[in-house]
Amino acid sequence: MREALIVWGGWSGHEPEQCASTIAGMLEEEGFKVYVENSTEAFADPGLSDMSLVVPIYTMSKIEKEELSNLTAAIRGGVGLAGYHGGMCDAFRESVEYQFMCGGQWVAHPGNIIDYRVNVTRPDDPVMEGIRDFDYHSEQYYMHVDPSNEILATTTFSGEHAYWTKDVVMPVVWKRRYGEGRVFYSSLGHVAKEFDVPEMRTILRRGMLWAAR
Repeated sequence: MREALIVWGGWSGHEPEQCASTIAGMLEEEGFKVYVENSTEAFADPGLSDMSLVVPIYTMSKIEKEELSNLTAAIRGGVGLAGYHGGMCDAFRESVEYQFMCGGQWVAHPGNIIDYRVNVTRPDDPVMEGIRDFDYHSEQYYMHVDPSNEILATTTFSGEHAYWTKDVVMPVVWKRRYGEGRVFYSSLGHVAKEFDVPEMRTILRRGMLWAAR
């Protein structure tokens, strides 16, 4: 049986505990044995390297050197990493190695909660199969993104809330490699109710399955 570790915490506005429970249920439906922890100390566990998947849900906060070293070594060794929104790519802002592993970092969401459109750029990819462009109501993440990412979906900024961003095409969903590990990310999912959006939930579920070894 594949095993997954979910580690939640940090800023409460992203409802990490509720989201961790939802994701645990998704993974259990897929046959995973799921462990849920709420401290970054879990990243220092030597047993991390035996996991199939790690899902961080930990906006902002800090990660200790030993915790980060063990986590990055596990992913480089083949453990999968998957996450969404600020729970993965606005975590541990001071840790550049963590950002290097994830492939991107949140920097802004002009206009806060707004309506925007998600454009599927790789409809041939199994993660995006059957999903067409769709409208979304949430934070539209403006990110600093690694050019080596394989982009599966994007969004285009209107410039209404930050005029200098007009027509900027920004990745929303990507996958990448970090050593032997597979890394998946989706910027969708500000709060727990967004898991009710079929496209958001399906993309994340498939992405986690792709990442897990």
